[in-house]
This record gives sequence, C-alpha cells and structure tokens, in this order.
Amino acid sequence: MNQTERRATFSLAAIFAFRMLGLFMILPIFALYAHHYTGATATLIGVALGIYGLTQACLQIPFGMLSDRVGRKPMITIGLLLFAVGSIVAAGAHSINGIIIGRALQGSGAVGSVIIALVADLTREQNRTKAMAVIGITIGLSFTLAMILGPIFSNLVGLSGIFWLITGLAIIGIIILHMAVPTPTHSVFHRDAEPVPALFKSLLTNRELLRLDAGIMILHAILTASFIAIPIALTKIAGLTPQHQWLVYLPVLLLSFVAMVPFIIIAEKKRQMKAVFLGGIIAIAVTQLLMLNSHTSIFMISISLFIFMTAFTLLEASLPSMISKLAPAGAKGTAMGIYSSSQFLGIFIGGTLGGWLYGHFQLSGIFVGCAALAVIWFIIAVGMKKPPHLGTYLLNVGSINTKQIDSLTKKLKEMTGVADAIIIAEEGVAHLKVDNALVDKQALQQLITEASSKTR
Repeated sequence: MNQTERRATFSLAAIFAFRMLGLFMILPIFALYAHHYTGATATLIGVALGIYGLTQACLQIPFGMLSDRVGRKPMITIGLLLFAVGSIVAAGAHSINGIIIGRALQGSGAVGSVIIALVADLTREQNRTKAMAVIGITIGLSFTLAMILGPIFSNLVGLSGIFWLITGLAIIGIIILHMAVPTPTHSVFHRDAEPVPALFKSLLTNRELLRLDAGIMILHAILTASFIAIPIALTKIAGLTPQHQWLVYLPVLLLSFVAMVPFIIIAEKKRQMKAVFLGGIIAIAVTQLLMLNSHTSIFMISISLFIFMTAFTLLEASLPSMISKLAPAGAKGTAMGIYSSSQFLGIFIGGTLGGWLYGHFQLSGIFVGCAALAVIWFIIAVGMKKPPHLGTYLLNVGSINTKQIDSLTKKLKEMTGVADAIIIAEEGVAHLKVDNALVDKQALQQLITEASSKTR
C-alpha cells in the first residue's frame, strides 16, 4: 500500500476500534450492574444489552446507501455523534428504560458500512483486501481489550463512568476522521464493499448464503446471552469480584486466538472448511452444557470459556470467508451487508432471550437455551454444500464499452482458476471469483493490460 492507503487504512481502523471498544466494554459487566437501575428486570436488562444490535441491523444498510449521496465523512460524523448522544443518555440514566433508549441511540449510529465504503474509496483494488484484513484484526483486538478494560473501569468509575468514557471515544473518532483520514477525490459505488438493492432478492433466496446468515445470527445470540450468565456465575457463585474477572478473560482470550489458528489452517490449506465449521458448532453446544454442570468453579468456567472462545473465534473468522467464497461475482458487498445485519439482529435476540431465560430459569436456563440454539444451528448447517475454495479478486479495467466488456469477460472466464467474472462499466472494475491455488494473477493483469491498450 502507498502512504495514502496506509494512512486511510489505519486511521479508519482506529475509528472502528474506538467504536467497537465502547460497545464491547459493556458486555462483561452490564448484567452485574444494571439491576441497580429503577424498573430493572432480567428481561429488560437483556433488552438493554442487546437493543443496539436491533437499531444497528435496521440502519447500517441505509447509512451506507445515504453515504453515496451525501458523502462518507458527513455520514460517519452523524453516526459517531448519534453514538456519543446515546452514550450520554445512558450515562445520565437512572432507569433501565433510559439505558435502553441510550443503547438504541448508540446502535443508530450505524457507520460500519460507511467506513468500509470509505476504505474502498481510498484504496486501490489490489490492496483493498489487505485494508479490510487490518480492520478485521483491529476489531478482534478491540474485543479482547474491551473484555479486559470493562471490568477494570467498572470498579473505578462504575457503569455510568464507562458510558462517559465511550462518549469520549466517539469524540476522538470524529477528530481522527477529520484530521487524519484522507478525503477521497471522488466517491464511487463499490460492489465489493456496498450492497446493490437489485441483488437483495436473489441473495435472500440463496439457500447456502441463508445458512451462513442464520449462523452468524445464532452465534452472536449465543455470545450475548452467554455474557449475561458468565459474569453472574463468576461473581455470585464462583466468588470472583467483577474488577478481577479480567484475570479470567485475558488468558482465555489470548490462548483462544492461538488455539484457533491450527483449525483455520486445516480449513483453508487442507480444504476441510465444512468439517472444521461443523466441529466449531458442536464445540459451542458442548461448552454450554459444560457451563451448565460446572459453573460453580472458576477453573471449570475458565476451561469452558476457553473452548467456547476458541470455537467462537474460529467461526467468527470462517463465516465471512465462506460468504466471500459463495457470493456470486460482483455481489460480495450485498452478501456482506445482509450478513452483517443478521449478526447485529442476533445480538438483540441473544440479549432479549438471555434476559428472559435468566428471569424465568436462572443461569441454567441460559446455558440450556444457548445449547439448544447451537443444536438448531448444527441442523441448519449440516446440509450445506462443501464451500468452494474461491476468493474475490478485483482488476481495474478502466473505461470500456459494451462490446469490449463481453469479449473481455469471456476471456477472463476461460482463464485457469477463474470460476466467474463480471465487469461493471460504471466502476471500471472486473469482479472475479478465483481459486488462488490455480489462478495466475500476472496473466490476468497482462490480459487486462492488452485489452486496455486496444481501447486507446
């Protein structure tokens, strides 16, 4: 990447990180503190934890589409301001309803899709995957850091203080946006990063993609519901104070990242994606049953949580990779938009369901409910086709007419390792589905160069 691309990638990753850090810091401590608020019930605590997922699911695609009209930076600014306002409302709330309103406002600042679109504006096609990978790694690191900082800061400043801290993070994000992020010379539509409304119907009826959308929804429902139960189990049953729970989360999360790597290698390099994927779902179900029977011991909770987070991290990394493999050429942005909305909807479902189960059946209800969700997911996933080992590859073709598009598309599809190809004239980009083990990318570039020279 050149200097501008690096600057854009790391500054936008920082904005993403600050926002996600703010959202995730609440996860490990909210269930322990929220019962102090007026009107709090177990179900409403769960709603408050997950409600940001509902507003995020509803608004992230519209935010992205609006940014094509009014600009990326204005929409990101509006989103971060909404996030800050929601944090202020939650910080000053004295009732659980006030927390719910604040959390809903936090989620309404759904800028994730706009940030991705701005990354696409500021990076060349051949470097876009690297930029997206940096952002993905940043999100993972922010989750780990949040799980550690949440319990520590809750002891120092309380829940309201964390919401004030989140407000500060949102403001820092706005400052970075306007002082560090380059302004694109012009914003264009990117099919690899943004949804195409005309493709919604075909992708929403694609059975294989729907299995993955259901999977990410269930995975995040289980995660959110589990973190209603786990902090309570550590505190009230195992006797570990909230401010010391990071001592469990830190080694568990670090070790789970390391333990996940061999399974990713087996899935990708050995081409055993389906087997590893189904194994991860089984592990999620098993850990819920382990916690059901052993949540009185810090050691057993830690072991169960380690296995759970290893499986969660594996599945969290595998699902978008599988979306990329299965989405038709030129439809990756649309497929990922639907996928992300499903993920956030799962957060809302998990919070609400987890709170309701705890209110009616205590901790055992949550663990049994999460195990049941994992079994349902396994039933949905077991019939999926073996994912093709394909990736998305973009090539800039420049200005090209319809006749040249037809000819070049045919030649691209005939190249070894190319499974599908579509050229979007408005973007001047060829969207390819390729087998990276077979395709000759230099030959592809040479073909594009030859075609471009004939148009001049």
